[in-house]
This record gives sequence, structure tokens and C-alpha cells, in this order.
Amino acid sequence: MNAPALKAETTTDRHPLAGQSMSGAEVIVQVLADEGVGVLFGYSGGAILPVYDAVFRHNAEHPRSDGGEAMRLVVPANEQGAGFMAAGYARASGRVGVAIVTSGPGATNMVTPVRDSMADSIPLVVICGQVGTAAIGSDAFQEAPVSNIMGACAKHVFLVTDATQLEATMRTAFTLARSGRPGPVVVDVPKDVQNAALTWHGSGELLLAGYRARLRAVEQSALNDADCSAFFAALMQARHPLIYAGGGVIAAEASAALRAFVDAFGLPVTTTLMGLGGFDSTDPLALHLLGMHGTAYANYAVEDCDFVLALGARFDDRVAGVPDRFAPRAKFIAQLDIDPSEIGKVKSVDWQHVGPMVRALERLTAYGRAHGLRPKLGAWHAHVAELKRVHAMNYDRASTLIQPYAVIEAINRHTQGNAIVSTGVGQHQMWAAQYFDFRAPRRWLTSGSMGTMGFGLPAAIGAQFAHPGKLVIDIDGDASIRMNIGELETVTTYGLPLKVVVLNNVGDGMVRQWQKLYFKGRFASSDKSLHKKDFVRAAQADGFEWSRRLECADKLEATLADFLAYPGPAFLEVMIDPDAGVYPMVGPGASYAQMITGDFIASRAAPAAREPATSNMF
Repeated sequence: MNAPALKAETTTDRHPLAGQSMSGAEVIVQVLADEGVGVLFGYSGGAILPVYDAVFRHNAEHPRSDGGEAMRLVVPANEQGAGFMAAGYARASGRVGVAIVTSGPGATNMVTPVRDSMADSIPLVVICGQVGTAAIGSDAFQEAPVSNIMGACAKHVFLVTDATQLEATMRTAFTLARSGRPGPVVVDVPKDVQNAALTWHGSGELLLAGYRARLRAVEQSALNDADCSAFFAALMQARHPLIYAGGGVIAAEASAALRAFVDAFGLPVTTTLMGLGGFDSTDPLALHLLGMHGTAYANYAVEDCDFVLALGARFDDRVAGVPDRFAPRAKFIAQLDIDPSEIGKVKSVDWQHVGPMVRALERLTAYGRAHGLRPKLGAWHAHVAELKRVHAMNYDRASTLIQPYAVIEAINRHTQGNAIVSTGVGQHQMWAAQYFDFRAPRRWLTSGSMGTMGFGLPAAIGAQFAHPGKLVIDIDGDASIRMNIGELETVTTYGLPLKVVVLNNVGDGMVRQWQKLYFKGRFASSDKSLHKKDFVRAAQADGFEWSRRLECADKLEATLADFLAYPGPAFLEVMIDPDAGVYPMVGPGASYAQMITGDFIASRAAPAAREPATSNMF
């Protein structure tokens, strides 16, 4: 769509380059520089060459004091990799990730990362080259209708056909990406706009009056005394209150405010997959993950609670399952979110607030403390501790086969919850979520809502660029890593000390688990035993000097210690028990009370034998 009109400048400060002549490509790069972008991810092509050339010249003209590039450009094996690298960078840093790709297939290869980031509320700015404005709609070489394609996937899409609005459009893209509920913004820039002769202004954004008015209303929203009184009236009557924290806690940088609220009022906390790290999972009041593959004790606590405070969580199908049977004993549900469309969307709530989470939690904490309000929860705390003891995560520790859970536990002992962990999608993703400790936010990177196989490796690369000095580990599966295995070369090209673990069960493990449980063991297309991939040799071919396969359980500890201590890129393939499953598991159409806990996690009662319910839930 064409960009809207400019809004008036509100500052008298002039940019030092104001009035200078620039090409459209140089304008794009200068906005990136002004936004503090230090790392770009992308793949070049004909329709984006002016921008790539402008990046090259910018770096030549603005060397860093250490000799490095001011705006490092990371080139992946595939544009999809660039998108996930930018997303991993954003997830690990909290800053806006930036990807730059060419037109046509370059842009369409970005669709999955854009949709993935939209679903998980990750701030990205994606710049796509486009054919010249005169050729749009003519099926020109490498033309694609980016606005139409991305419009259904992104927070917003701009097609810049008026070169004079390019600067304001670029600046507005960053504002949109990080404001309100974060998300990806796509800027489609025809080649003639990149080459246009322009005058740099140094300030100003697009009007977007409706969006800014809604954003201003949300950002200025605050809890009054009546709101706080109503909240605490319900909380003080509760005997089993619980906090259900989602990814919004991390997006809002609200972990410290949540910690203070819990310290003040003593509510136990369970988190969604996207919320891991929002509350220290080693804390006595932490219940870790809830939902389809959540801990048994978290799910049982949800069954028992009488008050739910949902923070930046959306009651999605992997958590709420059958909404009417989620938290069935809860007499009061409170919901706090930045997005008004999430309030009551799935589950009716009794109290709500739309606004910045930190401000709301701090206001509630201050109000409760000022009025001497602290619920008496000793019995509930004891009950939660007993749930955690009786229904602890467990597995077959006597097996001679390597158990994936043991691999994660061993890595966790070494890292103490301080590594940045990225995953692909599948069983390995859930094992990592269940068995790692997450002591702080932005150390857990995973494709939550979209469940995109191939996410783990490029996202870990992005995270390593965001935190060069930190330990970053990609926990992947043999099926998932195949999707973007070309990015192994990106790791060694840039000399990243990334650690890659492939838990190899010779198949699509999660698909196979469902086929075993609900399709009478018909493993249609999920068996990879006939595939010839040698992952260790593939990693060696891509430059990994430390690349090994682990097949004996008695060598697990020594191998992992060597692997994690290696100073450069390291690749470890672990041949795990192919029959290892992800438990607990809440099946389709089932409630938490009916979850399957497997053979090694204690259940309250044996689940009744039942035919699988018809469900659209995979």
C-alpha cells in the first residue's frame, strides 16, 4: 500500500546530515544507522543491490574504533535463514531485528520468518527489494506481490512508490515494530526508489493517526484505586491463587516487576512456552511450564487453583485446550495485556486491564503493600511443594539407551540455567523446555505459535551475534535441522562459538508419537531410517573442527564437558532412544485431569481408556 502523509516534525533539533543529498538506498542505510542497528542479516540480489552497495560504502566510511564494521552484514545460506537470524537476534536482545532481501523469491523466502515473528510478537523490520514502480504488476523478472503476500502475515507492510516518503516510512517501520504488541514490519522498496535522488531530513514519521491514537490510549492507561480494590478483593478471598505468565512478560521487560509482585503476595507462577525465563524456574514458587506438554505439577496446580492472573498470555490451544475445562475451579480470572483483542478472546475474564505491564504490576504491588494486603497462602504453598515433589519430571534412568532427558539434564548442570538455548520444533523442543532451568528472560528462543521446523540453528546464530560473549546452544532434532542445515556453514564462516546438539531419533519424533498414540502405529512418512545423512561428516564438511557422534550412555558426561568447553563451533549428534516420548501429554479434547504422564511421572489417577476425540489439534 502507498505510504500515508507525513506528520509534522515535533523537534527543533536538526540532524547533522539534514539537507544533504542522498540516494534512496543511502536514506535506508542512514535510518538504520540512526536506529542503532549494528547487525544486518540478508541475501543480495538484483532488486536490492543499491542498498547493499550503500551498506558497503557506509561501513567503509564509518569504521569502528576496533576496526570492525559499523553495520555488520551477515549472509546466510538462504533468505529464510536470514529471517530467523534476525528473529533470534531480536528475541535474545530485545532490539529490533533487521533483514534485507531481494525481490521475488528473496521476499517469498521471508514469509515464514515474518509469520513466525508475528505469531510470537517479535519485532522485525524486513526490507525487500522490488522491481521498478513502472514494472509492478507486469510479471517482471523476480517480481512478487509482496504487499498482498505479507499483508496477511505481518504487523504492517509498506510499498514505497513515492520516494520522498521513504525516509519517514523507514523510521515509522521501527516505531511500529517495537511499539504496542511488537511484530514484524515489511518495507517493499522498488529499485527506482532506491536509486532516487533525495534530500535527507533527519526527522519525521508517517502520520498513522488511528494507530498512534490507539497506542497512546493504551500506553497512557493506568489502574485507578477502584481497579486495584476490585483485584485485591478477589485475591484476598482466594485460597489457591496462581499466576499464568506468557511471552508478554518478556516482551514488556516485566520480569523484575513480576518478581516484586510475587515477593509481595506469594502467588505461585507457571509459564507458557513463550514465557519461560520470565520468572526464575528454580524458585520454590515456580511451577515451570504448563499446557499440553507442561509439567504434571503445573497442570495439577491449574486444576486446583481458584484464582488466575494471566499476564501477557492468550489462553492458546496448547494451554487452554478445551477452554471450558481450563482452571475449572477458578472463581476469578484476571487478565492483563497490551493487546485489547486478547482480552476475553478465548476465556471469559472477571477483571481486565489493557496497558503497559510493568506499570500495572508496579501499581498493584504498591497498592497491596500500602494497604497491608497479603493473602495467607501457607497451605497452598505446601500443596504446591507437594505437587512438585510427588509429580516431578522423570524418565527411565536405568535404560542402557541414551535418554534425551538425560542429555538436557547434563547440559543444564554445566550451564546452570545461564546459557541461551535455541531449539528447532518437535520432541527435542519440548524436552528442552521441560528439563532446562531458565533463570532470566531472553535465554529461551523457540518457535512457539508457528512451530517452525528449521528455526533453531539460524535463530541461535542471530542470538550469538546479539551476545558474542555468551554461550549459545542450539538443541535440535534430526528432522528439524534438515530444514535449514545449510546454515551450519554460516556458523563457521563467521567463526561463531555456537554449540549445536542434534538429538537423533531417526525420524519425525513428535509426529511418530502422535501416530503411535492416535493412528495405531502407522508411521506414514515419519520414519527416517532409510535416509543416508551423516550429520557429523556434514558438519565437518561445513568447517566444524569439533564434530562427533555420541552413541554410548556411559560417555555422555565426558563428551558433553568436552563439547561445551571447546572454544569454537562444536557439533554433537546424540543417538537417543527412538522410543523416548514427550510426557506429560494432554491429548486432543482432554482436560489437564486426563493428561497422560507416561510410565515414570506419577499421575493422580490412571487416565481412563478412551478413543481419541475428534480434534483439529495436532
